[in-house]
Amino acid sequence: MAAGPPGSLPRLLLLLLLPPLSLRGRGQGLGQTRFVCTSVPLDGDVCAAPAPGAGSAEELRSAVLQLRETVLQQKETIMNQKETIRELTAKLGRCESQSVLEGLPGEGKGGRKGPLPKNTMGDLSRAPAAETLSQLGQTLQSLKTRLENLESHNLKDMLQSKIDDLEKQVLSRVNSLEEGKLGPKNDSEERGKIESTLTSLHQRISDLEKGQKDNRPPDRFQLTFPLRTNYMYAKVKKSLPEMYAFSVCMWMKSNASPGMGTPFSYAVPGQANELVLIEWGNNPMEILINDKVAKLPFVINDGKWHHICVTWTTRDGVWEAYQDGTQTGSGENLAPYHPIKPQGVLVLGQEQDTLGGGFDATQAFVGELAHFNVWDRKLSPGEVYSLATCSSKALTGNVIAWAEANIDIYGGATKWTFEACRQLN
Repeated sequence: MAAGPPGSLPRLLLLLLLPPLSLRGRGQGLGQTRFVCTSVPLDGDVCAAPAPGAGSAEELRSAVLQLRETVLQQKETIMNQKETIRELTAKLGRCESQSVLEGLPGEGKGGRKGPLPKNTMGDLSRAPAAETLSQLGQTLQSLKTRLENLESHNLKDMLQSKIDDLEKQVLSRVNSLEEGKLGPKNDSEERGKIESTLTSLHQRISDLEKGQKDNRPPDRFQLTFPLRTNYMYAKVKKSLPEMYAFSVCMWMKSNASPGMGTPFSYAVPGQANELVLIEWGNNPMEILINDKVAKLPFVINDGKWHHICVTWTTRDGVWEAYQDGTQTGSGENLAPYHPIKPQGVLVLGQEQDTLGGGFDATQAFVGELAHFNVWDRKLSPGEVYSLATCSSKALTGNVIAWAEANIDIYGGATKWTFEACRQLN
């Protein structure tokens, strides 16, 4: 470019002036003006278009705006999650040093009263990212309640370390949910990640409660299934043998409607409904043996603890049903002369459509369950009554005995200290 007259602009010319950028985040002001200077050769054309790849000013401005908006949205989301973590840490400091054994049995999980949430989780294979984030928050709230019940004088330092790990898990999950914008192809993978995260969080809490478990008998615990999901369940490590008669007894508490779901299901290769107890929709509770059905006269979804037993013999398919120690129903011709097959999978809290899986959230058990015992014989009315009234503590299942070492839990199901006989006082 030829030299200009006196007073002309210097050879270093101002080519781009970005106007002030307005930040959209809460509490942010206007950005400062920014000048971008470019050196122009003496023989260059000031008005020429930018070189290929340099991008126009408008494109650069749009990219900056979009980037800033994304960063601010992510920051606000993370700050909201940090508030939850701070609240959890603050409550941790106020933990009382007394044992938690006194508040749990009468009040339910963490002392919480009132109806349990229903259909809160649903089938995560169809849940959008925002809904999944909300559901994860509910589970974290449940874990927070458990932390409040731990003894602070022995576990406070350990708890603080676990809270830090928990915060990292939450922030990682928030980022994946907000950034991933999952489509149908990634739904099953995301569901697996969430299930793994919930199981991991539960295991961390269980580690903190280990001191309490060491001080209680192996059968003094309950399982809690707070939400309808297709991944929250417990599995009995031992399978059933071939049986020509059985008695199944347990304590249950639920106020779910319609139907409390499936307290247990036993599936074998080729037959998913080998032995199932289920209350689905508006139907009464049913016992299924080899896909044959008998309706049971139980009324137990009132939010109170009830003891139930079902006995059966293959001869003529005779069955009996007991609630709170009293026989409430009986019948015959239920899968007569069909032995219960061995080498199957026994699941608590879910109905199996395939061996060990195929769970449906609408058939999931919602409530609390304890003292699940199985015998390979028919119990007498007197034995059932003694179980329901706690007058015979030595009577435990000779096939499946209720003990923590025999049960694995998955997907956020929890174990709590439980004393059956205290429910009767």
